[in-house]
Amino acid sequence: MADLFPPFAPDPLEPRRRLFKPVPFRVIAPNLITLLALCLGLTAIRLAYEERLEPAVICIIVAGVLDGLDGRVARFLKGTSRFGAELDSLSDFICFGAAPGLILYGFTLHHLKGFGWVVALVLTIAMALRLARFNVMLDDPNRPEWKKDFFVGMPAPAGALTSLLPLYLSFLGVSIGPRTAPFVAAYVLAIAFLTVSTIPTYSGKTMGKRVPRDWVLPIFVATVAIVGLIVSFPFESLALATLVYLASIPFGVARYRRFGRADASRPSAARADAAPRDLELPPASNPPPPM
Repeated sequence: MADLFPPFAPDPLEPRRRLFKPVPFRVIAPNLITLLALCLGLTAIRLAYEERLEPAVICIIVAGVLDGLDGRVARFLKGTSRFGAELDSLSDFICFGAAPGLILYGFTLHHLKGFGWVVALVLTIAMALRLARFNVMLDDPNRPEWKKDFFVGMPAPAGALTSLLPLYLSFLGVSIGPRTAPFVAAYVLAIAFLTVSTIPTYSGKTMGKRVPRDWVLPIFVATVAIVGLIVSFPFESLALATLVYLASIPFGVARYRRFGRADASRPSAARADAAPRDLELPPASNPPPPM
């Protein structure tokens, strides 16, 4: 009977297999920045409900700065991941879609009642569609290199910051109330259209990889001046930057079309240059006599 139930003693020296591999910190660091931006977006919604609009706008602005940093930090540390890309999209929707829409509705769109809520919904949904299209275009292997300098439509962070222009003006003393609510709604709808449109806007992703030596000191001085202006006159600087950005869109479209024409004419020029060489025959030569 003892053979029916033989004793079993596990080997204590056998190492246990790990179910999950350890994740390096260089992959975690960019996601921490993204989560911080997400917390700021949710906090902006809370502050808007408490009618503390200035801190809410500042949260959206800081979230936009962090959104520009997390991707660059991931590429610098070589910590890009599919998880980080999906988390970044979800954070962008909260920070630049839901939060600005709710802030604008609580600020002045509620004067339009149901129509104002529709405008806030349109802005939020437009940001979601913009982010979804951006994720799909990342997987396009046939995208030309020069198109990396342009976004298709206004990017979500820029759309959120430009949509808050009525708040910047109100903080500067401009009266924005029930009478101006229709104009604010028209402006917000225009921003929503720009985000989902195919109008190219300059991205500046490849700008600054190589800086001429003569430009180093002027860039330092300009950076200090810009930071000083933002700290001393925050909403004046934001309003001016918004107007300058909107005015620069036609120049970005012209630059995009110029690159597009140059790219379209390059294959035909290459074929024209290669045609005469294809017709040329090598000079006839007699084989050397055998030794």
